[in-house]
Amino acid sequence: MANEVRDFSEMYGYSYEDLKEGMTAAVSRTVTDADILMFAGVSGDTNPVHLDAEFAASTMFGGRIAHGMLSAAFISTVFGTRLPGPGCIYLSQTLKFKAPVKVGDTVVARVTLTALKPEKRRAVFSTVCTVGSTEVLAGEAEIFLPPRG
Repeated sequence: MANEVRDFSEMYGYSYEDLKEGMTAAVSRTVTDADILMFAGVSGDTNPVHLDAEFAASTMFGGRIAHGMLSAAFISTVFGTRLPGPGCIYLSQTLKFKAPVKVGDTVVARVTLTALKPEKRRAVFSTVCTVGSTEVLAGEAEIFLPPRG
């Protein structure tokens, strides 16, 4: 196996040259209690607004909410699996958290290509997460697409 030649062509998403402004892609995920607990475990963010129903009931949210960064992670899912897809490198992300996400909510994370920077092989995307018609998160991301070879 040491001399095996691997074909990585199936592991790559769009090439930089294939990108066009206006392209969009999305993923959706229904947030479960397990998602929130696992995210707390991985991130170390054990804020009781996410984990303690009694505490969270006394907050402005009236109950437990998912970590905002969990919804932001769904944007990363779009980039790494759909557009531009495998092989891209996430460079930056701005985020504005606009509404809470609760257990049972289905989050749709959508990215839309808004600008190309050919001199640096970078692409700029608007990023939005919604629950139904409510925008829960918005921002902008910059992605690098390395040359293949």
